[in-house]
Order: sequence, then C-alpha cells, then structure tokens
Amino acid sequence: MDGFSKYYKKTWQERLDILVKQNKITLSQRQMLESLAVNQEIGDIQIENFITQYQIPEGLAMNYVINGKEYIVPMVTEEPSVIAASSHGAGIIKRSGGLKAKIHSRLMMGQVVLENVDDAKILVNQLQTQISTLIEVANQAHPSIVKRGGGAREIEFRILAPDMVSVDLFVDVQEAMGANILNTMLEAVAAKISEQYHRDILMSILSNYATKCLVTATCEIPIDILGKNGIDGKNVAQKFAQASRLAQLDPYRAATHNKGIMNGVDAVVIASGNDWRAVEASCHAYASKDGQYRGLSSWEIQADKLVGKITLPLPVGAVGGSIGIVPLAKLNKQLLTFENAKELETIIASVGLAQNFAALYALVTEGIQKGHMRLQLKSLAKSIGANEQEITRVINELEKIGKRDSNSAQAILEKIRGEK
Repeated sequence: MDGFSKYYKKTWQERLDILVKQNKITLSQRQMLESLAVNQEIGDIQIENFITQYQIPEGLAMNYVINGKEYIVPMVTEEPSVIAASSHGAGIIKRSGGLKAKIHSRLMMGQVVLENVDDAKILVNQLQTQISTLIEVANQAHPSIVKRGGGAREIEFRILAPDMVSVDLFVDVQEAMGANILNTMLEAVAAKISEQYHRDILMSILSNYATKCLVTATCEIPIDILGKNGIDGKNVAQKFAQASRLAQLDPYRAATHNKGIMNGVDAVVIASGNDWRAVEASCHAYASKDGQYRGLSSWEIQADKLVGKITLPLPVGAVGGSIGIVPLAKLNKQLLTFENAKELETIIASVGLAQNFAALYALVTEGIQKGHMRLQLKSLAKSIGANEQEITRVINELEKIGKRDSNSAQAILEKIRGEK
C-alpha cells in the first residue's frame, strides 16, 4: 500500500491515477468515477480522500397538507415504493383534513462527563449551586449564538455510576444543527469545573439523543373511508389498532415498524442536507426510552375515527454543514418552502407518520408485497438490460408466471426480442 502514502495530500486527479497505477480500478472505471463526480470541489470540502459522488435517487412525495399548508416533499432514497407509499398515505390523510404537528421544545443537549468521582452526591449538590454561573460560562464561550437569540438554557446532573457524573447542558442553537456550538460551550464548562473543583474530565461532547427537541404529528381519518379489498372500514381500523399494539409489545415487530417510519424520515433528512445518522440514533434511542424498544407511532380508534400519533426527537437544522454548501440541499429547501428549523421538524415528523400509515394500511388489507414487488420487478427488468418499451412486458410476464428471478426475466426478454 506504499502508493497510498499521504493519499489525503494528493489532488483529486492524483488520487484517481494512484488507483489505476495500483491496479485497483481500470481506466474505464476511472472514467466512471470522474463522470459521477458532478462537483469535485464540494466533495473535497465535505470529506477526506474524496474520489467521487455516490448518487442516490431523489423524488417528490405529493399530497402533504401539514397545519393547513400544502407541501411537495423532496425525498432521497434508493428503495422502491417508499415515495409512492408516502404520497398515497398523505393523500388519504389529506382527504381527512391533513396532518397536524407541533413543536414541544427545541433544545440540543451535550454532556461533560466527570470521572474518578468519589463523592458523586456531594459533587452534584455543589454543582447545583453553580448552575447560573456555568450557564454564563457556556454563553460567554459562544457569544454569537446569544446575539442571535439562542444560548445555553438549562443544566441538569446525572449520577451514572458511583464514580461518574454527567453534566448535561441544553442549548437553543436557533437554526443550526448545533454540534460546533455545543462542543465549544461544553469545553468551556468542562474547563470551569476542572479548575474550580479539580475534577477529572472524561469527555465533553454533544449527545444525539435529543430528548428536548421533540415534535409530535397527528392525524384523524374517518373509519368509513378505510374499507378496502372487501374489508370494511371498521375492521381495517381494528387491525390498525392491533398492529400498533403489536409494535408496542414485540421488539422484533417494533424494529420493522420503525424502519418503515424512518424510510420517510431519513429520505427527507437527507434531502434537506441534515445528518440522517444523528436522527436515526436519536429516534431509535427514543423508541427505548421506557426500557423496552417499542414502535414510535400509535394508532387507536376514537369514536368514528382512526387516530394516529407520532413523537420524534429531530435534531435538524436549517443552516450550516452541508445545508449551506450543497446546491441540491438549497434547491430542496426552496421546493419544501419551509421558513425555519422548527417547520422542517414538523414536516419530517408528518412524513414519518404518513409513511407508517401507508405501510400499515398495505399490511392489514392486501399485504406489503403487491405494490412493492411491482417496483422491484421494474428494477429487475432494468438490471437485465430491458429498455423502456420492454420493461412493462417483462413485468407483466413475470407476474403471469409468478417468478421474480433474473433467469426468468432474462428468458422473457430474449423471447420478446426474438419476436422482433
């Protein structure tokens, strides 16, 4: 691997040359990497050892009405049927008055962890008398966020073990995702505690478990419009309630239930230029907040309506990071027409609930495979080289014979081409 010495110092073209010289890629593959790198300068800014841009499709989900406002929602995902299901679910909810969403609070959290503590309770009692001072220290470390109306708001203390204490700092980061703001403040608080109390600091770091950055989305759907495939609306609603109950009882089902929610959530988070890994971590941690991993949404029958609800921690921003430098993230903000980070949170939570509705509706009425598999068959037909005119025929023939493998698809394609 000598040829890769100080690879990070090489130019983009030099990095690609090295891959060819080291026989890691061919010349044609090098050309592919070049053609996919639609913006080499941005790639070099975003990550280290950049070689190309990996592309994931983006589409638009339709029919969203949230708090009375209509949206078209950019979604970035490689999974077939996600956007179709999202649009379908949002469409049914739109007929019922749309989604409602509200912000509970928007504070990001970080922690200063003290180690080698021999008197945790005494230390916490001492620190509690210094909360106002520590908040002031945090705010002095980042005066620009204070000038914009944000800043440190709260401090809490947790005894994690007899020898370990966490000092939890909660900050209003305004429109930013807030990692740099928090980490700067935390280091200042850590230095103050170390100096005043002579305590060992294990680390000072933000937490992605954003329990004070919560948003709730709800919807109410008349039971009488839920009937499908010979199943009346009341029966469908009852199945919804049971499916929701199952996701609360069984972690195995909850994981798949929540994955479906995150299909929508992640797709919007990525499209907005935010950190989808942080949001994933936060939401899955929140699903375990009472000690067992559970479904993030709930569905219940109230009078003649099916009522859905979801509460998610959504530590996203409207400025900073990739949001400010990636042109597509800027374009998607324009498409979404959101004014601030709080509105973006309401959109993301609403998409999560509508995505969940669509998945459960399919599961309890026709099974999840019907619509999903047709899109999978389209991908299969495309992968074997079928053109746009041939794809529909390949899909129809595969459905007739009940096959979904590439050999069967290839045989059908050859038969179609033999007829010409």
